[in-house]
Amino acid sequence: MLEDTIAAISTPPGEGGIGIVRMSGSAAEAIGLATFNFASRVDKPITHHLYYGHVINPINGKIIDEALISFMRAPHTFTREDVVEVNCHGGILPLTKTLEIILAQGARMATPGEFTQRAFLNGRIDLAQAEAVIQVIRAKTDIAMELGVKQLVGQLSREVSAIRKPLLTILAHVEASIDYPEHQDVEELARDEILRVSILCLDKINTLVATADKGRILREGIRTAIVGSPNVGKSSLLNVLLGQQRAIVTDIPGTTRDVLEESLNVGGVALTIVDTAGIRDTADEIERMGVERSRQALADADLILYVLDVTEEWVPDNEIMRAIGAKPCIIIANKVDLLLSVDILTTLSQTVAPKPLVAMSATEMLGLTDLEEAIIQQVFSGSVRAEESIMVTSTRHKNALLRTHTALSDVQDAINLGYAVDLIAIDLHSALEALGEITGENIGPDLVEEIFSNFCIGK
Repeated sequence: MLEDTIAAISTPPGEGGIGIVRMSGSAAEAIGLATFNFASRVDKPITHHLYYGHVINPINGKIIDEALISFMRAPHTFTREDVVEVNCHGGILPLTKTLEIILAQGARMATPGEFTQRAFLNGRIDLAQAEAVIQVIRAKTDIAMELGVKQLVGQLSREVSAIRKPLLTILAHVEASIDYPEHQDVEELARDEILRVSILCLDKINTLVATADKGRILREGIRTAIVGSPNVGKSSLLNVLLGQQRAIVTDIPGTTRDVLEESLNVGGVALTIVDTAGIRDTADEIERMGVERSRQALADADLILYVLDVTEEWVPDNEIMRAIGAKPCIIIANKVDLLLSVDILTTLSQTVAPKPLVAMSATEMLGLTDLEEAIIQQVFSGSVRAEESIMVTSTRHKNALLRTHTALSDVQDAINLGYAVDLIAIDLHSALEALGEITGENIGPDLVEEIFSNFCIGK
């Protein structure tokens, strides 16, 4: 498949000023020349230059669109293959028609992520950098974007390489001691060096793993469920967080009968806010279905905002409290603008401890800053700044690091117990293979396909 020339629309569907059709492969330049009529004579296009003209159907010469075209020759391209990009008008028809004539000239429709996959397979980027491409595309906050760019330029890859290099060196010592058992000094040197290097590498791995949970949240965001009894102000809270009237708000209990989901940026963190129907027993079939979805949203949430109406006596909902369990949760004492005494808040704070409590009035927009600070405190202990050092943002990378940690721990145990060096070599190989999965040195074709299948077509 790497010998095919691939093509795809690389810009989002819909209407826009410009849309791009991209080709990559050995036939890209020939197809570009066959389907483009230059406005002025061009004997041989200069690489990485834009040329004005028209996309044409080479069969009948019919003009498809006014466009710009660029020819970028290998190896100085994203895929390290010849790449041609046609800049058309950004409408569905001009882009589709342009792609159709390119495919008719012998190109194949690219699969999801195939351009980036070729960049990886041709050695332009490693696997960690390839995964960072989709992270940058999907970033919802500045911090998530910053983390993606750091990984894209190779910070994580360099850190992994710095761990792999000394492990490869000590593995060479181990294999030398296996090949030349008569040299006892080689084996002793290997054992001493393995112990020293494995300790240093474990420290680095522990530092990376410690960033993984925070990194994942900064990358993916926090799934946050707003829960509570009917008519306590859940929908009003959603509306005030979004800054718009997204949910219907009335004085009638049970107005929200389904789960509403919206995304927003709170203090640099992406939150997927889920406004749920009030959890209660009801004979209304439609409301009952909404309550069931609310229970599921509560179970799936990373963070829970439990809204209470402070104008009414609070009776803990055992079902909600059990579902919350040890999850991060903020108790929101809503409608404080209607309180005649703050003593109720003091009593309530003591009742819900150790869960943090935020006093709010969703309708009067009181307490919003306090809520944002409480969210950050619950999830990150007060800090959402992306550290200057590298941060692990992928569950796949975290799992690979944990397997490396296990293998190196086994190496140390084997040394301390005096095991034969050939057994130590097996654990060293396991550690190196796990690290190699991060950057792609050791990875199977099935996993490669799975990773790139998450990309959009055209990237």
